[in-house]
Amino acid sequence: MFQRGEIVDLEISDYAFGGRGIAKISNENGRFIVFVDNAFPGQLVRAKIDVKRKQHAEAKLLSVLERSPYETTTNFQEISGGPYIRVPVEKQEEVKKLSTLETFSRLSGIRHTESLFDTFISSPSHYFYRNKMEYSFSSIEHCMQTDEDIDNAFALGFKRRGTWWKVENLDQPSGMFDEEWETKLKDIREYLKASGLPAWHPPKKTGFFRHLVVRKSFIKDKLLVNLVSSSDGIELFDVKAFGEYLHSLFGVRIAGLQHTINDNVADRSKIENGYNKQIFGDKTIEETLSGLLFQISMESFFQTNPQCAEKLYEKALDYLFESDFHKDDILMDLFCGTGTIGQLMRQRNSEVKVVGVDIVPEAINDAKENAKRNNLGKIDFYAGDAGKFLKENPAYQGKIAGIMLDPPRAGIAPKTLLKVIALDAKVIVYISCNPSTQARDAATLIEAGYTLEKISLVDQFPHTGHIESIAKFIKK
Repeated sequence: MFQRGEIVDLEISDYAFGGRGIAKISNENGRFIVFVDNAFPGQLVRAKIDVKRKQHAEAKLLSVLERSPYETTTNFQEISGGPYIRVPVEKQEEVKKLSTLETFSRLSGIRHTESLFDTFISSPSHYFYRNKMEYSFSSIEHCMQTDEDIDNAFALGFKRRGTWWKVENLDQPSGMFDEEWETKLKDIREYLKASGLPAWHPPKKTGFFRHLVVRKSFIKDKLLVNLVSSSDGIELFDVKAFGEYLHSLFGVRIAGLQHTINDNVADRSKIENGYNKQIFGDKTIEETLSGLLFQISMESFFQTNPQCAEKLYEKALDYLFESDFHKDDILMDLFCGTGTIGQLMRQRNSEVKVVGVDIVPEAINDAKENAKRNNLGKIDFYAGDAGKFLKENPAYQGKIAGIMLDPPRAGIAPKTLLKVIALDAKVIVYISCNPSTQARDAATLIEAGYTLEKISLVDQFPHTGHIESIAKFIKK
């Protein structure tokens, strides 16, 4: 019916898990379904067919031609990372809940998931909740007013939906990150443009300015800034003067400025992909989460919405400690990152021992330092692949009373999950930023003798299709 790469106009009638609008088209073979990323029921959209199957297709949203009756007007600038900014939060939560539970039931084989549903946790803040944002430069600007592309431009903002080479200037706050910062971003753009150095040209892999990355501390109201550029023309750029300009705009809110020089042609802003220099100020900012203090570097993993993360962790810990643990029982925090939830375990129960494992050595270093800073003993962190760690440390088998799992979006590797099951913990609490992979893993846990006792959903990312889930499994 459609061909891959074809551009089509579609009426969206339903919502599917993960932020996908559904268009239903009748043809001679019955009904054909098109899933459109980031579309919402009631919209008329223009989309590009990305995947074609016999009974359905998947498409990328290009533009919204007509708004949904659910949508309202807003003063925020709509960005690709916040496609539902016009949809009332209550409606967002309604469709997220229904679509997630339906998908979990279908993929896990648990037909009564709704009867196991515990609670839906809303984000305490629906706007300006993010603590990190990455902006891109491009010499190819997409002008939203004329819907045209401008070459040899100087754009700073977010990539045009469905593209990797052109950027839409952010001229007013998106509603997702710090309001003052995004209000003044256009001033920063004009200052850097006046340097005469060009923005990055993604197709040609040339230019100077590449990314601007900002971390925010809510507890201190501070901003940590990293400017990423190439080395081409660096002798013409006065980065210290740029730091002084940031101070003139934000005063003491600027905690520090870093400059990363990255000549890698791949479109990455990570510090390890280039040479990083501290221009002034601090390399880290502080944040608190459930009463614990954390030092966060530019590259550290930390919950993007810390206020909501507190509620997520509180619910996960409630699930874990509904079970009785005895003195010196061992609890395991797998995929522990910077050790946040492992430390909260020790804070909740000072008699248990905690073991945290994560594959990222820098995260484990941060976890150890944070545990020292918070004066928490009886907690050990290890850097390594979770599956490999469990294989190389068989002494833990039969000794782990409870497990907290918080894997990446791809879920847990099947072999690793089997090693987790072999530990024979009486309770497993599984936090997931992708309930579809959690549902897949739930089927394996149930087959191995665990029972899904309850599940909660957490809306950590309002205005997006993302949703997190917490599931409690107990050993039969």
